[in-house]
Amino acid sequence: MNLFFAARSFLLVEILKGMWLTLKYFFFVPRVTINYPHEKGPLSPRFRGEHALRRYANGEERCIACKLCEAVCPAQAITIEAEPREDGSRRTTRYDIDMTKCIYCGLCQEACPVDAIVEGPNFEYATETREELYYDKAKLLENGDKWEAQIAANLVKEAPYR
Repeated sequence: MNLFFAARSFLLVEILKGMWLTLKYFFFVPRVTINYPHEKGPLSPRFRGEHALRRYANGEERCIACKLCEAVCPAQAITIEAEPREDGSRRTTRYDIDMTKCIYCGLCQEACPVDAIVEGPNFEYATETREELYYDKAKLLENGDKWEAQIAANLVKEAPYR
């Protein structure tokens, strides 16, 4: 038995196995690295990226100013002001999110009864100044308009698990 271990040590079997593994991955196994800016990897439908406010198909905003998202936000990053309209319904006059405070927990999305506020699929929103990360209602609605097709598809995929 000791002769077996001595032979393995003398012949450097472990080093040869490691070199074979390296050569196998170098020549025979396809590459797994992607060229990031030009190629993008897959995202989960539950990915939590940049926030967006959604609209109904007729163009009216979904938010009913219930303020549940503001109440549930652990970072207190959401600020909502609302006023009643002529028809008796409430709508937001101000909907601000301080993205520098946001911890992307998704509680605002889960608390919303009408799926108005969602965390969309966009993860490329780097800015040069801190002020650009203070999102107002117009910016959130713009994000919702831009990403609506993918947001709706992700919500359909996620529906069985909600």
